[in-house]
Amino acid sequence: MMTIFHLGVLGAALILIAFLLNQLHKWKDTYFVYDFFNFIGSTFLVIYAVDGKVWPFVVLNGIWALMSLRDSITDLQRNSHKRKGGFWEKWMM
Repeated sequence: MMTIFHLGVLGAALILIAFLLNQLHKWKDTYFVYDFFNFIGSTFLVIYAVDGKVWPFVVLNGIWALMSLRDSITDLQRNSHKRKGGFWEKWMM
């Protein structure tokens, strides 16, 4: 069973995975998967922070989630016009 604590840990892990893969030059900050991991991770951290009534953390991760959602939508729109490549190349890069 997933608790709020586990949700917070998973959210932090998703953001750190995206960060580390970006720093290791495996993912670019323009990749859909990078922005999507940040969106899901920061959304989980917002839920965690609301439960704990940690309002500065809610604001920080709320803004992070909104910006990552915007970037994810932009990535999907840009990639939907690509005609070549498989699923990964079209939707994740």
